[in-house]
Parts: sequence; structure tokens; C-alpha cells
Amino acid sequence: MTNLEARGIVAAPFLPMHPDQSIDWVATERYLAWVARQRPTAIAMNMDASEGPALDRDEQLQVLETSKRAIGGACPLVSGLIAGSTRDAVRWGRELAAAGAQALAIFPPFPTFLGKPVPAEMIERYHRAIADGVGLPMFAFQFPVAWGPDFPPDTLARLAAIPQVIGLKEASFDTTKTVETIDTARSLPRRLGVLTGSDTFILEAMILGCDGALIGFAGTATAELVEMHAAVARRDYDRAHAIWARLGPLARFCWRAPIRDYRPRMKEVLKLQGHFPHATVREPQLPVGDAERAEIERLARLAGLIGNAPLRAVGG
Repeated sequence: MTNLEARGIVAAPFLPMHPDQSIDWVATERYLAWVARQRPTAIAMNMDASEGPALDRDEQLQVLETSKRAIGGACPLVSGLIAGSTRDAVRWGRELAAAGAQALAIFPPFPTFLGKPVPAEMIERYHRAIADGVGLPMFAFQFPVAWGPDFPPDTLARLAAIPQVIGLKEASFDTTKTVETIDTARSLPRRLGVLTGSDTFILEAMILGCDGALIGFAGTATAELVEMHAAVARRDYDRAHAIWARLGPLARFCWRAPIRDYRPRMKEVLKLQGHFPHATVREPQLPVGDAERAEIERLARLAGLIGNAPLRAVGG
């Protein structure tokens, strides 16, 4: 298996599109090469941030092929795996691996996994079948609390018994659930890495004990989040808080309710930075309005992501 640890910053970049909603492959390759230069632990594509659920399957395969070329071996390439049945997930996982995926982030098979509780046996059997059928390292994916599925301690113990499951994207957006998950992961016979996926409190989740982040916000402030994680690891909390004090307002604005609008908001940021020619999203998602666009620009300037010297480490 790929030598990938569930720690550090796994960036989940966005996907540039032309005004007609087709993928801008030139901008994609240029943008992902930039993300890779910021030294994330890995790059995850075909996630929700990169419009995975809205992409045709041939597009998802081409996203991986383009990403692999752009990254050039600088870090591992992770792919989201989105499927509606166990049989389809195994077959599709093999195709993703053949296209260049070195690890998989396993999306819950909706609508089957909607609501709570989801039987632990069903979650375990789904992940084990993919593990046995594909063989790549895997991240399980804990969705927002209101949606499910919930991964209580018994479920996490079952997942930890699957060798290919190396970690969990903990995207509950709930601090109590985050703490429960961290505590459970630490107590397991084989510890799972916990990567926060809650963009509104990335620093706080790391201080609570998350091993890093698998996060869409790292699609823009990649180097800043890499430095923030390193500061937390060496317990330089003053430096970590200084970084997040500038980034946090933008992250919280982009991921505020309705959370579905984080993608067009973040594409506006990337357009302001010059990474995306357009902020196009694929319908039925709608673009942001003028008032929201103006506030995004204000917060991006406050964060140092546009118009000012970027927030970097000394000598960085």
C-alpha cells in the first residue's frame, strides 16, 4: 500500500470550470501544481470540494489523470469514492486506482446511510468489501451530525479492524462529536488517525487532538494551514492562533449556513487569487451574489490571501 499517514494537511482542492460548466483542464493542472508546492501531506480530488458528486465518471477519471500529472509525485493522490452500492463501490474503486488514485476517501452510500443510527455491521461490511476488493489505504468519512452516518465507538472499533482504513475524515461540524471521536480513536488497539473536515474550527480541532485536516479550505490557504499544523505539533500556540486569527473569519464565512454554498464562495476566493479564471460551479448549484462576493473579497484581504503579503513562515 501507499506510504500515507493520516496526519498533517490533506488538501481537498476545488475544480475550475469554464462558463459553460465544462472543466478547465489547463487551469486545473496549473492550480494543482501550485497546491502541491505548498507541501500538503496529500491531495484529495473527486471530493465534494472538487464537485465530485456533480461529475460524470469519465470526468472523475480524467481529474485523477490530470491531477497525477500536475502533482508529479510531490505527494500522494487521494480520490473520493462515491457509489450507491457495495458492488458498484468495489468496481469503481478499482477504476479509480487504475486512473492514479493511491488512496480512497469513502463517501457514505446515500441514501442508504442517511439518518441515524446506521447499523455498525452495515458500515463495516461496506468498508471491508472495498478494502478487500481494491486494496488501497482508505479514509472513512463522518458526515455532519444532522445528516449521518454516525460513527459511535463500536463502529470505529470495527473500522479500525480493517487494515486498509488508516484514518477518518471527521466532518461532523460538532465539537462534542469531534472530542468523542478523538478519544475513541486513541483508545483503539490500532489507532486511527483523525483528520478534521470541519472548516469552521480547524485550529480548535487540532488543539483538541485531531492529527490534522482533510479539508477544502486547504484548497486556498494550503501553506498557511501546513504551518499552522506544524505550530500546533510543536505547541507554539501563539503562532498557530496568529495564523487562524486571519484565516478563520474567511473559513467561517464560506462554510456558514447554508453550507452547500461553500463551493461557489471558495471559487470566488480562488478567482480573486488568480488561480481560477472563472468562479463557475456546476448546476444546480448557484453562484454567489454581489453582496456576498464583496464580503468574500474583504475577508480574503484580511486573511492576507490577496492584495497583501501572504501569511508565510519567516523565509517561506
